[in-house]
Amino acid sequence: MLTRQTKRDSTAKYLTPDANVRRSSRSVVAPKRLNFSPDATDNTVTKKKKTKTENEKPERKMIKDEDAEDGVDQPAGGHEGLSEYELERLENIRKNQAFLSSINLLQAREDLQQTTRPKPSQRGLRSQAAIKEILPPRKSLRLQNKPSDQLTLPEEPKDVSHHDLTSVFKKPAGPLLMNPINQDENFKLPRQLLELFAEDIKERKRNVDLKEYIASLKNMKITEDCVAKVVKDRIFSVAFHPCSNSLLMAAGDKWGKVGLWNLGAEWGDDGVLLFEPHSRPVSCLAFSRFQPTQLLSVSYDGSLRCMDVEKAVFDDVYDVDDGLKTFDFMSDDCSTLLVGNWFGDVAIVDRRTPGNSHESLHSLNTTAVRCVSVHPLQMQYFAAAESRTVSIYDNRYLKKTTSKAVSHLHGHALSISSAYFSPCTGNRVLTSCLDNRIRIYDTSSLTAEPPLLKSISHDMQTGRWLSNISAVWDPKQVDCFVVGSMRRPRRVEVFHESGQLLHSFLDENLSTVLPVTAFHPTRNALLGGNSSGRMHVIYS
Repeated sequence: MLTRQTKRDSTAKYLTPDANVRRSSRSVVAPKRLNFSPDATDNTVTKKKKTKTENEKPERKMIKDEDAEDGVDQPAGGHEGLSEYELERLENIRKNQAFLSSINLLQAREDLQQTTRPKPSQRGLRSQAAIKEILPPRKSLRLQNKPSDQLTLPEEPKDVSHHDLTSVFKKPAGPLLMNPINQDENFKLPRQLLELFAEDIKERKRNVDLKEYIASLKNMKITEDCVAKVVKDRIFSVAFHPCSNSLLMAAGDKWGKVGLWNLGAEWGDDGVLLFEPHSRPVSCLAFSRFQPTQLLSVSYDGSLRCMDVEKAVFDDVYDVDDGLKTFDFMSDDCSTLLVGNWFGDVAIVDRRTPGNSHESLHSLNTTAVRCVSVHPLQMQYFAAAESRTVSIYDNRYLKKTTSKAVSHLHGHALSISSAYFSPCTGNRVLTSCLDNRIRIYDTSSLTAEPPLLKSISHDMQTGRWLSNISAVWDPKQVDCFVVGSMRRPRRVEVFHESGQLLHSFLDENLSTVLPVTAFHPTRNALLGGNSSGRMHVIYS
């Protein structure tokens, strides 16, 4: 009979594990290592308490110091309690930081952040927050147990011609009041503006020495205050007022707005006043040389208007259905105009004649007239930039149907953006073409085919969202011209008619392409417009 002791012994034998059985090391719990010193006295061993007193902290520090004396390894850098892997990771981070510092990569990153593209200038027109229309919430008719409405298909849209769209959005004929759309209704034009427009124009010495001219270009600078938003959309045309006491500029944008900017003025939005005399792109602007209080503008909507500051109106000078592109003055008193359109016609308009019609309309042997330029001395001659050639006509022999040209400037492979006679003399014609070429022709003697003097390679591929790049003469220097550039960093370049690059304007404030440029007629000043409606002024 098994006794109680025998049963206990058999049960213990059964529960004892066999030494030959292989066990996994993962299930083995590592023994806890107690951190204590054998040399420590009994006074250091205290009972476990829920809270630690301040007297216990020095004792713990003393124990660690004794461990260090006994040869126990302590982690470097004050990382007590970290595993070997974490210590190795920290050491790798330290080595990587030391390597990056040795090759100055961190400093290069800081320099790159400082040279990033600056924020566009906030001077000029203020941006207005768009008003979000709050619509009623949509509800399901099915969930409301309502029958669905029987929907009928809308009628097919009728073919609306381009002329009909123009007539819908076009401004009404007749004079328009000069009411700035960026100011209140009760705003009155400042008196200083009228004084600037009525200022006597002082002629300046022209055709200085080339070295002196280059030195004057190097003295011209641009600052942050010389950049302002003058119009809301892409700039198509710019012009300088000939006054010399102040810099007064005008710009026309894509949707028929004309902006005036007086650099340093306090009225308006940082000296900017915005008007809306047209409804489509303002392709050409020019101040009257005979009456500086007048600014003429032509638009794709078929209207040519004259802004008269003395009357505070936009007079209706010439009005057709649509398609006006360019104009130029044909008389010294600026009363007769030559107007070109997109359909290959030129019209002669006399502002002294009542009404808003033309004196005569002539069809040239081309599909479109992109630019016209009247000879500064012999005003019966004018150059017309056609599809792939520039033709010089005599307005005394123009016909209604097909007019013959006096001279042809050949050599262009693609469409021509602009063509201008040189100021004062008219001995040169400057053309800009989409075949990435700027050409200068000798027109001192109007032969059938004037010779080509120089062809300069220049990138003209602006794309869809920029205006075409056009080279324009400096009115103070008859043999030099300015043109925008697509090169990086962004710049504006001034060339001599021989093809020599005289100067490139480079600055951190010139961060965009300026396809539309113009020189001041009397001062050392240059302006350019970009696709966001901002104007940049470089002057000395």
